[in-house]
This record gives sequence, C-alpha cells and structure tokens, in this order.
Amino acid sequence: MNNKLSINDFKKLLSKVTTLSDDIFNDYKNDSRKGIQVALKQRINQLNYLEKSKMDFQKRLKYENHFWNEGINYIAGVDEVGRGPLAGPVVTAAVVLPHDFNVYEVNDSKKLSPKKRLELSKMIKQKALYYSIGIASNKIIDKINIYEATRVAMKDAINNLDINPEIVIVDAMNIDISNKQVRLIKGDAKSASVSAASILAKVYRDHLMDEYSKKYPEYDFNHNAGYGTKKHLQALSEYGATPIHRKSFKPVLDLTNY
Repeated sequence: MNNKLSINDFKKLLSKVTTLSDDIFNDYKNDSRKGIQVALKQRINQLNYLEKSKMDFQKRLKYENHFWNEGINYIAGVDEVGRGPLAGPVVTAAVVLPHDFNVYEVNDSKKLSPKKRLELSKMIKQKALYYSIGIASNKIIDKINIYEATRVAMKDAINNLDINPEIVIVDAMNIDISNKQVRLIKGDAKSASVSAASILAKVYRDHLMDEYSKKYPEYDFNHNAGYGTKKHLQALSEYGATPIHRKSFKPVLDLTNY
C-alpha cells in the first residue's frame, strides 16, 4: 500500500475500479486517513447499487430474452403518459431494444427523477434499434374518450417505427394492430422495452407541457404537466379553459362554461 498517495489521487484511482473483488479494497481497508475510508465506503455503496441495478434490470429483460431466444429480434415495448391530466395530449412511445442493451437504470419512468429521465432518454435514443412517438390531442380525447385516444396514440407509435415489430409488449392495453401483443399489468416495471418507452414518452410530454406553459403561464403547466393541482384549478376557475384543455373532463366542465 502506498501511503503517500494523496486522497484526491486515491479517489481517481478508486473511480476506475469496477468490481468489489479488486485488491484496492483489501489494501486500503486499514488506512488510518478518514478521507480514504469515506471514499472506500462510497465506492463500495456505488458498486453494490450498480450490481443490484444489473440484477434488477435482468429481471426486466425476462420477456425480451424469452423472445430473443426464440429467434424473434424486433420486440417493441409501448407505453403511455398523460391519461390523467386535465390539459394536453396523451403521449405514447414505442421502443425496440438491441440484444446488448445495457443501460441498467432504465426503469418505470415514475420511479426516476426528471434529471435521470432526461439523461436516460438520451441514452435510450442512442442505443435503441428503433423508437417513435405517438400523440392523441386533447381534441381527440374529447371526441372518443381517453381510453380510446390512448389506443390510437399507441397504434400511431407502432406505425411510426421504421420496422414492423414481430412482438409488441404493451402496458395493460389492447392496441388495434395485427402484431402479436403481450399485455402486462404494470408492464413499465416488468419489461425493459416498456420501461424505455415510458421514459421517452414522459420526457417528450413534459417538454411539450413546458412549452405550453410559456404560452399559458397562469396554469403552471411546467410544474403540474396539466394535472389538476390547486394552482391549475384556480386558474381554470379564473381564466377558463385554454385550447389545450380536455373539455370532456369533469373538473374542466365544473370550473368553466363548457
């Protein structure tokens, strides 16, 4: 052990360690410097978290691995975001992952911070074989109801892919397509492809609502994404509905003249 190694240099060295079996942990476990021990503990925690993330991610690849092992290569995960808000569209995404996809933190978008979703969205787009977005506007939602509008947006996401997937894994919906479908309850937590789709859809819709917030600042869309928060409901009552509000939704009906 080289006790002359500075704590900063030790941290740099430790950051390159990728396994808990590395000799560095044994070599420095009795080092008396507090900074060394803090750095060791932090790196051990990081590697334990990474290992757990890998194991959990492999569980979320259960369905994809099953079909890949059968020689089926193009498996699309599909998910939606925005069924509950009072304003804005429902947004869907379809994602086809490669066999070697290894972004272990990809999970149900609801379990991730906005910063992490944005980071993972960029990585998914870089590594996915194919991805696409489907949108059903508030006008479509008002015309055919939110459930049917979600099905339309999911169908569009599938049709917008550059390939026709052999299997579609969908989060507890039935899409009007001829492709074989696997419908999973809470699929965004059970299938990596659906998880990836949930992230892309969420990031896309949040950005869209941020842009709408610039046009309709009174409604606080950049903070509530169109959901019925207190500030949003107050604005509805005071200013009425905007062109992006879902006029068939009861809170909008109750607080406006529609």
